[in-house]
Formats: sequence, C-alpha cells, structure tokens
Amino acid sequence: MSTTPIELLAKDLNAQGGVYCPSPKADMKIWNSHPKVYLDVARTGEAKCPYCGTVYKLKAGEHFGGHH
Repeated sequence: MSTTPIELLAKDLNAQGGVYCPSPKADMKIWNSHPKVYLDVARTGEAKCPYCGTVYKLKAGEHFGGHH
C-alpha cells in the first residue's frame, strides 16, 4: 500500500478523466490486489481508493479536458 500519492499526467487518465485501481502505476501485484474500482481524478484533481487508500492525483500543472 502506497502512502505517497501516485502522480498522473493528463494522458494517464481515460476519456472520462479517471483511472482504475489497482493500477500498474501503483506497482501493485494483481494476485494480492482488491477488486477493480474506478476513481474520478479529473473532477477534483485527486481521488483516493476506498479499498487500499492509494491516492491518485494530477501532477502540478496538468489539466484534463482543456483545449490545446
């Protein structure tokens, strides 16, 4: 279980602005992980997994859904 937030780039989020936990970015092994859960990161800039407590957050300066 990670105590350090997992920093994400906007390109790491899916089309809805979220990620699934467990995530390869959190260095979790599939065999000892929890059920897959969707976390809406784009809405507030970060989200915490209710199962393992891992926090996923957008890296400073990253914006999701903005115009390029």
